[in-house]
Amino acid sequence: MQLTTKGRYAVTAMLDLASNGSAKPVTLDMISQRQNISLSYLEQLFAKLRKASLVKSVRGPGGGYLLNISAEDVNLTQIIEAVDENIDLRRCQGLRNCLRGKQCLSHHLWCEVSDQIRGFLSTRNLQQVIDDYNTNENVLNKNCQKPDTVREALRIN
Repeated sequence: MQLTTKGRYAVTAMLDLASNGSAKPVTLDMISQRQNISLSYLEQLFAKLRKASLVKSVRGPGGGYLLNISAEDVNLTQIIEAVDENIDLRRCQGLRNCLRGKQCLSHHLWCEVSDQIRGFLSTRNLQQVIDDYNTNENVLNKNCQKPDTVREALRIN
């Protein structure tokens, strides 16, 4: 699985919507400007998010989008799957025909890894991600940053 822009943008847009924190609808144009995501792309994503009942639209002046359920109750897997993103590393998509019509040697490995990713994403909700961001906004995340030196990578003083 490689999470495409579709999945990343959907999560980012939902985080933006959730961080709004008010009962006032947010326009896609506002999300587009804040997150640097194409408005037409957001329109496509929000049509799918609305179909999955993750967001609701408010029409008319002052309209826009609201979360349909609380940020604590929306996990990342729901968002990614709502926009038809695939969380499966298996080349065969579970059909067990990866190697000339038969199951490949690494089929179960990729199945387990896919399950781990899906499991992790399903335990993280929008509110947790927002809270983590607010807590760690100015702190470097050592797990995601490439070390500047070998000494740093090996934690040598």
